Amino acid sequence: MACKGQLEAEVELKSPAEKVWCTIRDSTTIFPIALPNDYKSIEVLEGDGKSPGTVRLFNYAEGSPIVKVSKERTDSVDEATKTFVYSIIGGDLMKYYKSFVGKIVVVPKGESSLVKWSCEYEKASEEIPDPSIIKDFAIQNFVEIDHYLQTKA
Repeated sequence: MACKGQLEAEVELKSPAEKVWCTIRDSTTIFPIALPNDYKSIEVLEGDGKSPGTVRLFNYAEGSPIVKVSKERTDSVDEATKTFVYSIIGGDLMKYYKSFVGKIVVVPKGESSLVKWSCEYEKASEEIPDPSIIKDFAIQNFVEIDHYLQTKA
């Protein structure tokens, strides 16, 4: 019964790692402005919006294929390695997956950066597909963030 799995993706961005990392860290305020086709709003329910233990409610826009609402808990943040780990704890994704933990790592690459996204998940049932659509959405977000940072600089 292979109901658990993981996915990984990497995307090279033109923007410097520090700018990309700051954008991800400030995603509560920046994502709805920078990516209005993907995010209607991100609301902090608990915590400060950045530290471990923070709980945020995401309301997605038309750009999000299957998920319109999700509740996310920040599990860990490592400023030195630019690593952000989160768990989905509520919302539409929980209809399909018993657990979903995502990880974002921003790696400096000279003047640019490499973003590594991965997730570990457990399906609610065998028939549920792997969350490839979520991986594609994450990659699309990073590319759009890169474009946003390039155009606002």
